[in-house]
Amino acid sequence: MSKTKKTQVWPRTIPSTFSLIVCLGWAVSAASAEPQVPRGKLTPAERMAPSRLKAAHEDVARLRGLRQELPRRPGPNDYRAILHAHAEDSSHTGGTRPEMLAEAKRAGIHAILLTDHHRPPRDFITQSWRGLRDGVLFIPGSEDRGFLLYPTRSVMDHMADPLPRFVEAVRADGGLIFLSHIEERPDHPMDGLDGMEIYNRHADAKKDAAGLLAFLLKLTSPTLLRELEQSLRDYPDELFAAQVEYPADYLAKWDRETTSRRLTGVAANDCHHNMVMIARMVTPESVRVRTLVDKDDDMRSVSALLRPGIRELTRGHQPGDIVARLDLDPYHRSFHNVCTHILAPELTEPAIREALRHGHAYVCHDWMCDPTGFQFEWVPADAAPSGSRQGMGDEVKIATGG
Repeated sequence: MSKTKKTQVWPRTIPSTFSLIVCLGWAVSAASAEPQVPRGKLTPAERMAPSRLKAAHEDVARLRGLRQELPRRPGPNDYRAILHAHAEDSSHTGGTRPEMLAEAKRAGIHAILLTDHHRPPRDFITQSWRGLRDGVLFIPGSEDRGFLLYPTRSVMDHMADPLPRFVEAVRADGGLIFLSHIEERPDHPMDGLDGMEIYNRHADAKKDAAGLLAFLLKLTSPTLLRELEQSLRDYPDELFAAQVEYPADYLAKWDRETTSRRLTGVAANDCHHNMVMIARMVTPESVRVRTLVDKDDDMRSVSALLRPGIRELTRGHQPGDIVARLDLDPYHRSFHNVCTHILAPELTEPAIREALRHGHAYVCHDWMCDPTGFQFEWVPADAAPSGSRQGMGDEVKIATGG
């Protein structure tokens, strides 16, 4: 969306480093019993309690029951799109592009704007997917230097240019560039940029080290593991959304910057399909825990002295076997969690680019309710029913005086 009207957003990958030692006593306690209801805000670990997941699921059902289908009005189509998406582009990415395509169709996604990690000499524009594939539009791009880059042609010769020339090269001939990971660069200048992320799923995960520790320790308790497996079957979206927080730092920058310039706000799924949590047997008395994409040396060893249930998990297995596995972020779940809805006349790359450039977009956590058809318009008081209307991203000149 372009900032003519602020729309609030609500409630994916694991941070590259965190320690199972930090707050270990708290994490063991949090992983061992359902916490009591606090008077204030719930932590992500507390939201993962089955009773609270169930309550959230019931609230979502009630919300969906309030949705009303309205007659479609003339105007652009509402395309469900994913920005900041990774596949086959790094050692910490677990998903593939064919998998992404299949999951996009399952989630009702119309367009995916890829953001491959920059890996020279591979060219993220000419050596990636581009165009329609089985009804899903792919637009190549990259995540680099703190931006989401969507040039229309190769910019490999400009990736190390000084920032102003780099931005200019990306935007040439209709390219787009958005500021990413606002939590890492809240004061970054917005000169020459098309927009910014107003929500990033990875940012929530990075803030929740304690919850992740508690989650991983559940993998080492047969009882808690069975409970978590049941929750994942019954409430997959609610469990995935348990970490989601109000993005105060993102929206604070959005508010500051849009007082003086046009910017388009987009959601960042930052999906890699790498939140596949595993416990791998080392000995009958110990396991290593982390994610499926981590090397053994990067995993954390947990002993049966700390978690006696490990002996039950490893019984009948051999060293190296995976004794517990939970897939939290298949692409369809990440896609369903948050989307950038793009309002465009047709599902083509030029039309999608043009819509994003002009702010014809809005952000929604689709897992709670399908927002398709949402409209925010300015209608003159004296307009006829079929008269002039201005939608999201359009500019309206307001007359002064009486």
